[in-house]
Amino acid sequence: MNKIIECVPNFSEGKDANKIAELVSEVVSVKGVKLLDYSMDSDHNRSVITFCGDVEGIKEAAFNIARKASEIIDMRYHKGQHPRIGALDVMPFVPVKNATMEECIEIAREVGKRIGDELNIPVYLYEEAQPNPKRKNLEDIRRGEYEHFFEKIKMPEWVPDFGPHEMNEKSGVTVIGARHFLIAYNVNLGTNNIDIAKKIAKAVRFSSGGFRYLKAMGVDLKQRNIVQVSMNFTNYEKTPVFRVLEVIKREAARYGVNVVGSELIGLIPAKALYDTAEYYLMMENFSYDKVIEYRLYE
Repeated sequence: MNKIIECVPNFSEGKDANKIAELVSEVVSVKGVKLLDYSMDSDHNRSVITFCGDVEGIKEAAFNIARKASEIIDMRYHKGQHPRIGALDVMPFVPVKNATMEECIEIAREVGKRIGDELNIPVYLYEEAQPNPKRKNLEDIRRGEYEHFFEKIKMPEWVPDFGPHEMNEKSGVTVIGARHFLIAYNVNLGTNNIDIAKKIAKAVRFSSGGFRYLKAMGVDLKQRNIVQVSMNFTNYEKTPVFRVLEVIKREAARYGVNVVGSELIGLIPAKALYDTAEYYLMMENFSYDKVIEYRLYE
């Protein structure tokens, strides 16, 4: 593929592996598209599928997976820790190689319109694809979640960009956009006190005075009897992962709690890992050409 675009749809289903397999099959069956990763979490009740492809392939796979989600996921029965408003909750397009943000914006709008017209699902644009600055932020769109969106969608300021102007009771609504690479990284704490996770999330996220390019929330992982600080890094170079992890460790120590592990949802750029290795190993004059694989495949 000379031109590569990434698509990272998030679905409101994280418990039924058979349903996730059905969604994945919609990706692997499309020519010009490559499945990169998928994961599911039962506490969040959410799954994330990552794939890439050329322009035509990515558009076809994106619509097909949206259609399948509308068939097999019913929001009327969905419960989970992660905020959500639709079966296909959010679908971003990301330029990876020889592709521009403008192309991803056009793809988002084309796929969004098709979902609205053919699947009868209200669609909102976000981030770079949304021209209205008051509707760019995903959290603002999703505020109130599925249960309260039946009334929110009737408000003049929340008329959908595409599709019907009323809720799809089964599928909810979908948010589609174009953005830069995002790292979804979660830190697990050795406690089941959700208030501690929420306080730490509040300390590190930008919206409440923390790191500029970080979104965070506290999540209760009931099946593991621990809590988690769940995060999205929207610019990992300006807000590096290792710096946030160190602050979380210090904040946790205030409450007599340890960090017991972390997890990555989806994929991460190599540079984020190089930067982390350089920081923790305190390496002087570090450069990528010190890594053998980099030298072999450059």
